[in-house]
Amino acid sequence: MVARSEVAHARPNGRVRKPSGSGEDRPMPFTPQQLSDAEDIKIVKHRYFRAIDTADAALLDSVFTDGVRVDYRGGAYRVNLQGKATMIDFLLTAFNSDCVAMHHGHMPEIKFISDSAAEGLWYLEDIFIARDQMKRTIGSAIYKDIYVKVNGEWRIAATEYDRVYEMIETLPEEQTITFSHLATHGRKPEERTDISGFITWSN
Repeated sequence: MVARSEVAHARPNGRVRKPSGSGEDRPMPFTPQQLSDAEDIKIVKHRYFRAIDTADAALLDSVFTDGVRVDYRGGAYRVNLQGKATMIDFLLTAFNSDCVAMHHGHMPEIKFISDSAAEGLWYLEDIFIARDQMKRTIGSAIYKDIYVKVNGEWRIAATEYDRVYEMIETLPEEQTITFSHLATHGRKPEERTDISGFITWSN
């Protein structure tokens, strides 16, 4: 027979009281709706990374708010811009047909501000290769995002990161890149726009 103290009791606010032992009423940190929303937010961020690496303009269009704010603080650069159209144009030009890119986001921490707003922390691991220069940049960074729910869908309203480390190296002559998705799907030279106004270089 299960003791009454070992049974979680449903609460009017949808939260659940954990089994008593210390005499304290300890609600779960997330409601069922927040757990569902957190998974939706993770999917949005996963799509963001995938869209960059595959030059998927339609997917990028689905993850940002119209007025998204961006501030990327890298080892030798800083990117600062605002607006979805500007952001998409920047990403598609920066990650073009002469590049190889890989972005992985790990260990998300989601905090809800309200029913329609949340903050997120992500650990980035990335590789970028400029094929025309045979230069490879590898590093990691901490992303801080703000998400809002627009018409029932979560979107990135603000995103920024600071590098944990960044290293640039020249690939050896015998190094061969046998395949690059961006080589086919990324913007060709004649399709690229001038994004220099959004980048500040420190050296």
